[in-house]
Amino acid sequence: MALLVLLWILLSTFHRIAPEERGVVTQFGRYSRTLGPGVGLTLPSPIERVQKVDVENIRNIDLGSVGGETLMLTGDQNIIDIAYSVRWNVRDPELYLFELQNPEQTIQQVAESAMRAALSATTLNEAIGEGRGDIEARVQENMQRILDTYRSGVAIQGVAIKQADPPAAVNDAFKAVSAAQQAAQSDINQARAYALQLRQLSQGEATAFDKVYEQYRLAPEVTRRRMYYETMERVLQNVDKTIVEAPGVTPYLPLQQSRPPAAAIQDPQAQGTAAGGAGR
Repeated sequence: MALLVLLWILLSTFHRIAPEERGVVTQFGRYSRTLGPGVGLTLPSPIERVQKVDVENIRNIDLGSVGGETLMLTGDQNIIDIAYSVRWNVRDPELYLFELQNPEQTIQQVAESAMRAALSATTLNEAIGEGRGDIEARVQENMQRILDTYRSGVAIQGVAIKQADPPAAVNDAFKAVSAAQQAAQSDINQARAYALQLRQLSQGEATAFDKVYEQYRLAPEVTRRRMYYETMERVLQNVDKTIVEAPGVTPYLPLQQSRPPAAAIQDPQAQGTAAGGAGR
């Protein structure tokens, strides 16, 4: 009997707390203190009891279902089908155990309220597009503020939107409108790029003209002659032959075209023979 009592005292007095845990000690059901990692000592049960709480484990709550419908109203009076998740952990184990009766249900309700509040100040295009990050940050901030007022002992680690689409009944039409808007924006971007290219080209030509004009001011005759030569070079660069006639210069004679046909050229002996035969 004494051995059983001693064993009972040892088991209810010495408590091993893991590194990721905290031990919440209650004395006759009332909070007394919190034990850190390591071996902690308490009075024997039922005088003091220890509840171990994992404070490093990141827990996850999914709200809405991907493929289902969780409808909320946006700030521009459109309906959005949204699914998201909340990551959280325990920050203050004593508050977590004694201030909230059902912590997960409370976190879920607070998350839904914060998401509806964030979407009510956001347009549909922002919610399904580049505004997601801002919505997630606002929901996390609002959730933490509300849970702190509840003394929940919970820390919100993040909010992630998994799905944000128009309702299924109008999703196809909305996708068509979005595709048209993207095509229009692409055309606008191309037009702006082309306008920028033309502006840069015109600026380059204007700079080149200013440089030529400076040279022209210094030596007008030389500049005019150089410009003439450069222009003629560009015009005639694809021409095979150029014939220039000037006084005292023999023009180009195309010998291949002035030669007589081969049949008209005869051997001199053959011509003499032919002449003798004609004399006889």
